[in-house]
Amino acid sequence: MSFKDLHLNKPILKAIYEAGYVDPTLIQEQTIPLVLERKDVIASAQTGTGKTAAFALPILQLLYDKQDAPKKGKKIRALIISPTRELALQIGENFKTYGSHTNLRSTVIFGGTSIEPQIDLLKKGVDILVATPGRLLDLHKQDYINLDYIEILVLDEADLMLDMGFIDDVKKIERLCPETKQTLLFSATMPFKVEQLANSILKSPERIEVTPTSSAAKDVSQILYYVPKRNKIELCLHLLRNTIKGSILIFRRTKFGVDKLEQTLIKNGYKVETLHGDKAQGDRQTALNKFKSGYVNILIATDVAARGIDINELDAVINFDMPNVPETYVHRIGRTGRAGNLGTAYSFCSADEKAYIKTIQQLINVQIPVEDEHPYPLDPKAKPIVHKKQGSKYKKGRKGEGSKKNKKRWY
Repeated sequence: MSFKDLHLNKPILKAIYEAGYVDPTLIQEQTIPLVLERKDVIASAQTGTGKTAAFALPILQLLYDKQDAPKKGKKIRALIISPTRELALQIGENFKTYGSHTNLRSTVIFGGTSIEPQIDLLKKGVDILVATPGRLLDLHKQDYINLDYIEILVLDEADLMLDMGFIDDVKKIERLCPETKQTLLFSATMPFKVEQLANSILKSPERIEVTPTSSAAKDVSQILYYVPKRNKIELCLHLLRNTIKGSILIFRRTKFGVDKLEQTLIKNGYKVETLHGDKAQGDRQTALNKFKSGYVNILIATDVAARGIDINELDAVINFDMPNVPETYVHRIGRTGRAGNLGTAYSFCSADEKAYIKTIQQLINVQIPVEDEHPYPLDPKAKPIVHKKQGSKYKKGRKGEGSKKNKKRWY
């Protein structure tokens, strides 16, 4: 199937081909015709499947085809809600690319940056608005945004919006839009709360599922290292020196962990940037641009900060901390091995994370190959360290500390 077979108009087809697109992806094949038919859609699709174009292309066409209707100035006719600034900016860039041969105007608004430039853009008139929930409601409260003319509402990365606590904001935004609107919901996973949300706001939706969450990317080699928690940094340095090359994305569970690993890698001569929630928007965008341009080849991030980021030709992913949600593992490793390229996912598992490996392997129905030949092996019988409470005979949490036999060790 080609994009012509999807009955897209000439201005949009021209922009698609100029962007280097050849054939539509599966999510695009299934979604675009339904959106053009004005049907509500709920789609399960992971990052990297082409879902942004799946909703952006038909939205541009629907709005373009109605431009001959009488105008009352540019009103916001399509609204895309995104959970993170980075994803919102990426969606905004895609709309500008795909709509380059139309006169449809799109813009992006998000928190964490000055509100005045965004107000100026809104005053000029916007057809398509991409927004994060908080900034959208803030500007609506100040009467800079009118949602009375919304024809199409898109909720992107719905599961992440719920994880980030935006559920009430999303419901409020939906209620501010006309009842007659078309609603599209995209989510990498479909937990019960996302299903509840979909059932409450979509009308007889068509359901699409592409690349089920349980399937790991076929072009990604997976390698598992069992390693003591205290030796993870040493193992990471060992692999960076001897094995892992190219563009590398490292996942850590916490912002503190991201910063700690960054400091260690910089001390060892590596060029590193980081992404986490405490970084200012400008700093986050700068970090991402440096990584995409190749100025630095290592990016360390938390899952929330990295969600929705589109990075081409990523050579490797390192799971420095194993995720406690198995679907998250699939999302992480799916960031490499895209578009026919090969990639490798390296996972570091300490004793207290063994249970996570079990649930991950059950989900993907694959036994991840274990690499035993490395300098920091984990004792197969190792169990998580349980620190003794104060008041026990091990006052400082170390057996035998202070005893005559061990006295010379503790100094």
